[in-house]
Amino acid sequence: MERANVDICVIGGGSGGLSVAAGAAQMGATVALFEAAEMGGDCLNHGCVPSKALLAAGKARARQRADARFGVLSEPGRVDFEAVKAHVRGVIAAIAPNDSVERFEGLGVRVVPARARFAGPREVEGGGVRVRARRIVIATGSRPMVPPVPGLADGPYLTNETVFDVEALPEHLVVIGGGPIGIEMATAFRDLGSRVTVVEMAGILPRDDPELVGLLRERLAGKGIALLEHTRARSVSWPEGGGVSVAATAADGTEREVSGSHLLVAAGRTPALDDLGLDAAGIEAGRGGVVVDRALRTANRRVYAIGDAAGPYLFTHMAGYHAGLVLRSALFRLPARVDARAVPWVTYCDPELAQVGLTEAEARAGRDDIRVSRWPLAENDRAQAERETGGLVKVATTRRGRVLGASILAPHAGELAQIWCLAIQKRLGIGAVASAILPYPTLGEANKRAAGSFYTEALFGARTQRLVRFLGRFG
Repeated sequence: MERANVDICVIGGGSGGLSVAAGAAQMGATVALFEAAEMGGDCLNHGCVPSKALLAAGKARARQRADARFGVLSEPGRVDFEAVKAHVRGVIAAIAPNDSVERFEGLGVRVVPARARFAGPREVEGGGVRVRARRIVIATGSRPMVPPVPGLADGPYLTNETVFDVEALPEHLVVIGGGPIGIEMATAFRDLGSRVTVVEMAGILPRDDPELVGLLRERLAGKGIALLEHTRARSVSWPEGGGVSVAATAADGTEREVSGSHLLVAAGRTPALDDLGLDAAGIEAGRGGVVVDRALRTANRRVYAIGDAAGPYLFTHMAGYHAGLVLRSALFRLPARVDARAVPWVTYCDPELAQVGLTEAEARAGRDDIRVSRWPLAENDRAQAERETGGLVKVATTRRGRVLGASILAPHAGELAQIWCLAIQKRLGIGAVASAILPYPTLGEANKRAAGSFYTEALFGARTQRLVRFLGRFG
């Protein structure tokens, strides 16, 4: 077996692992990277990138539908599904060179195309190579969680890892799971012309602000997406002639049968920690992933875990954030602690639903000094011009105006949320957003107006009016 000694050994070539490997190599460290599957991990090959490409294709077709609001009377676009899939593959191919073996070997990283396993507290082996490292980073990501529904495993169900490979546009896609992945895929395939039914055992998007989810629910239903909430998939059967049938039970005991052409399981994700030999390195793990402290160190102080492998936020941008903290700690011995105050996430449906920091309910929990400032898109001129008025910006602050969280339902809500990421991360007051000069007409003005509404009572109340009248006496 070949042996090597390095400064940093990374297990997993997804977004977080690649960020650590690239950063460490460019800063002068020796690096080994183990990746048994595709470089770029789930995000590039099965997750963020292909899903957003598919959503873009769906939106392109949706824009061609007749819309009397604008006086547009065209017919819905015909979908060439092979071309749609080629578009998705093309987007992946355009980004893939940034994550390729060739690029990382060019940076000086030793890439081992094999599954890695701990051989001791400081050693990792795989593919005939044993690496001894000063620091090791577990960045193995996550995989689809498949619920134990009777009959599910007997047929060709889809997950986010296989849904982009379907041969033809599904006639009727049944989705088990109403979280972000389920809702995004429901939106994309509905916009492309499929019938879609979502079966969700709780309510859709349970981590998001209930008021905004309620508004989004109306939009999804308006598209023709059937939402069976508080309904549990009891069993799955696969008829001989093709298709799928899901037997489901609602919370009130009502039973129903949902038949479709394809079944997508989007019931969440679970950390990918199988066969890593964590015990050999003295590392603890649970259902939520590898157990780490706020510096992302495991019980073995030489080993870190980042991204989906450590949780609890299974987002590509959190993996990148974790990577930066590990580089700070492992290479420079500087203090590094995860700060989760400003964690953002976006569900890229139509319109988008974004959250950064605390929701209103989370902010109010155990506190009585919370204020919520709001601005509806119906009061935004750009939204009126584009007939996209069914959204809302909500901002939770302390009574003194420190921003705790923002919830946004709007076109491009992921872009609109970024100013609130900055405000929370830098501990800015809401006045910083209220006083910003923004271009007109833009959706971003809804952020400014929501922030400005925090001061409405103080600025336009009786005290201010009395002060203005008093000062007016002096000419």
